[in-house]
Amino acid sequence: MKCLAVLTSGGDAPGMNAAIRSVVRVGVDMGWQIMGVRHGYTGLITNNVIPLGARDVSGIIQLGGTMLGSARCPEFKTEDGRQKGLRVLKEHKIEALIIIGGGGSQAGAYALSQMGFPVVGVASTIDNDLYGSDITIGVDTALNIALEAIDRLKVTALSHERAFLIEVMGRDCGYLALMAGIAGGTEAIVIPEVETNPEVLAGELRSAYERGQAHALVVVAEGAKYNAGALVDYFKEHKERLGFDLRVTTLGHVQRGGAPSAYDRLLATRLGADAVDRLARGEHGVLVGLVKGEITATPLTEVVSNKKLLDLRLLKLAQKLAR
Repeated sequence: MKCLAVLTSGGDAPGMNAAIRSVVRVGVDMGWQIMGVRHGYTGLITNNVIPLGARDVSGIIQLGGTMLGSARCPEFKTEDGRQKGLRVLKEHKIEALIIIGGGGSQAGAYALSQMGFPVVGVASTIDNDLYGSDITIGVDTALNIALEAIDRLKVTALSHERAFLIEVMGRDCGYLALMAGIAGGTEAIVIPEVETNPEVLAGELRSAYERGQAHALVVVAEGAKYNAGALVDYFKEHKERLGFDLRVTTLGHVQRGGAPSAYDRLLATRLGADAVDRLARGEHGVLVGLVKGEITATPLTEVVSNKKLLDLRLLKLAQKLAR
């Protein structure tokens, strides 16, 4: 019997539980013993490891977050921290590890792989900034939560003839802001990848006002130089130029919560199962993700050394649609 462990790391994403469930049940079906590491790499270092059976993951597919918990772990970035984790794995006779998470999580997976331990990563982050997967677990749910908020705010914006700055998550990547802005029909989109001139943005809002629009919406990624807070500070002295009365809504971590969408449940289930299948075939040191509609494996060395680029042609499309 092989012994396989699974952990979730970094920011939680809707669908992580579906991936855990898939790993456990596919592994059990193969006759393997499955262990769960609680609280990510912190749990690996502190020996917070529990056995998981098929019944332990019943009723979790519809739940957001992660039943195993997650945590940031600066100690795991050190050689000493990783050695502690390896000792815990050996103590439990764990032969391979599946790591569900985003960029930082997969950097840890790569480090373990370089130390000779069999690891497979599963692409999961609402930011969708992970190289090796066109879309990652949690993105669809987070995007739909943002879109619902935009639709709701449009109603009140129309009622009061206001402009709203809607800040969504996206520290280094503007994917959520860009897609939510296009799908929500907003007047402008602010993302980290393209520096925004607040004077130009003010002109766009004023132009919408002069065209007779009764409202204006701007989606802003939190990681942009001029995020919602910076824009509010800037517009305090230029309020009359906008035409609209300005309000701000910051969605923040609400985008991580709630039940995962059908798409995220299916994606997570497929990726979790594929990760187990690859380990069964002796394949490791890779990240499983979705590329051009197919489940693929990308070497972790490529994942950590490449940056996923945003298609800025979509930003130009959004600008045309807003006119």
